[in-house]
Amino acid sequence: MLTFNQVHFYYKKGQPVLEDISFTIKPGEFVVIVGANGSGKSTIAKLMDGLVLPKQGSVQFNDLDTSIPADLRTIHEQIGLVFQNPEDQFITTTVMDEVLFGLENIRVPREEMLDRLHHALKSVHMEGHLEAVPHELSGGQKQRVAIAAIIAMSPQMIIFDEATSMLDPQGRGQIMSIMHELHQQGMTVVHITHHMEEALSAKRMLLIHQGRPEYDGDPLRFFETMPAENYQLQSPFAVRLYQKLGQETPLKADWKEMIRSQWSTN
Repeated sequence: MLTFNQVHFYYKKGQPVLEDISFTIKPGEFVVIVGANGSGKSTIAKLMDGLVLPKQGSVQFNDLDTSIPADLRTIHEQIGLVFQNPEDQFITTTVMDEVLFGLENIRVPREEMLDRLHHALKSVHMEGHLEAVPHELSGGQKQRVAIAAIIAMSPQMIIFDEATSMLDPQGRGQIMSIMHELHQQGMTVVHITHHMEEALSAKRMLLIHQGRPEYDGDPLRFFETMPAENYQLQSPFAVRLYQKLGQETPLKADWKEMIRSQWSTN
């Protein structure tokens, strides 16, 4: 369980980025975090993984505290972080070495490494690219390799920090599919995004507005009852269609299903 307890954070004193943030993410949840540019979403991701520490309050993962150096190494092993630009995570010259590098860092026995390597690459459909050079792959393939490197280390939670923002629609769809497959396997997933269509696929949405939590609940309920434009968010296509239909049919994340439901009542 990940807990933020009255967390305050700033990069420059007198210019707060986050103020009094408190929330809990339970094991096995799929949570999407949204907010306007500069709202503090990526800072929350770094706080979760202990890359930065709270100025006030605490961030705890299970019984571990990010402010305790002895706990931090274990937290880094149990929480994986996938960045917006996968190249920021690449260190080696082949896909195989990229995945093995993380395993070496956490001292995985050599006899386990190959099993973990193949399992991780198969999970992201990149098992045929062992000898490929990461920097020469497509954007979606690069991101899948970055995810495989995290999966191989068997974390309890994976944070995707705008991991789909640099991809085309096909690439975004592939990464979203992987996220949901991991979640179905029991992984705790936190997805930070500015694509509101992706937000609808989660059961829980956390909205950060001006450094504070503004909404925490069902994303469908948010878009149905609150004006997204007030938070510099664009309503998903399904929501805009729902509004055009005159709200005569229940709002659904799948707009095609919503149309079928509308036709069946006419």
